[in-house]
Amino acid sequence: MSQTFHRSANTLARASILGMVLLLSAVGSALFKLQRSPYVTGQHIAPDQPVPFSHQHHVAGLGLDCRYCHTSVEQSSFAGIPPTKTCMNCHAQIWTNAALLEPVRNSFRTGESLQWTRVHDLPDFVYFNHSIHLNKGVGCESCHGRVDEMPLMYLENTLQMEWCLSCHREPEKFLRPRKEVFSMTYQQPSPEHAVEVGGTKYFSQEKLGAALKDMYHLRTMRDITSCSTCHR
Repeated sequence: MSQTFHRSANTLARASILGMVLLLSAVGSALFKLQRSPYVTGQHIAPDQPVPFSHQHHVAGLGLDCRYCHTSVEQSSFAGIPPTKTCMNCHAQIWTNAALLEPVRNSFRTGESLQWTRVHDLPDFVYFNHSIHLNKGVGCESCHGRVDEMPLMYLENTLQMEWCLSCHREPEKFLRPRKEVFSMTYQQPSPEHAVEVGGTKYFSQEKLGAALKDMYHLRTMRDITSCSTCHR
C-alpha cells in the first residue's frame, strides 16, 4: 500500500505544533504586560481635573499637612475629598480673581460640588481602610508616592493585587513610626541614619520593622493575606 502522506508531513506537523505553542506564549506574554501597563492601570498619567490642583505647590511650597484637606484619613476607611469651603479658607483672601480658580468660586457660590476625577480608585470588590494602614505605621508616601513633587496628581503605583500583597507578605519592610506617616521626606534607618522609637535607636529597617510589628500589634501574615481581608 502506497504511503498517503509525504515524509515531510511529520516535520510540518511538529513545526506547526511548535509554532502554535510559541504563538500562544507570545500572546499570553503580551496580555500579561498589557494588564500591567499604564494603558490599563493609568499609572503615571495625570487625569484631567476641573481645577489643576498642585500638591507640589500646596505640600512642598506652602507646607500644608495632608490632614488639612483629607480630614477623615486617621479615623475612617476613606481619606475624604475636601469641600470647596476648605479651598476658600485661603482663596477668599489670595488669588481671589484668578481665572484658574473660577470653578472653585462658582462651586462655593452655588453649593454645587466640584466633580473631581479619582486618581486612586480601587474596584468596588476591594475593601481598603486608610485609618488601619496609618495607625499600623504605613506612610502616605508608601502608596501615593512623593505627592510633594507632583504638580498634577497621578497614580504612582499600580494598586493591583500583586502590589498590595508584596507589602502584606513582608510589612516590616515598609513600616515607619506613626509620627512619620505623613512625612514625604522620611528616610528608613541605615548604618548612617538612625530612627528612634520609644527611646531606642534603630540602624536597620529589618530591626525597626520587626519592633513596630509587635508595637503596633500587626496581625499575622496569614491573616493579612487572607482573601477575606480585602474582599468582603
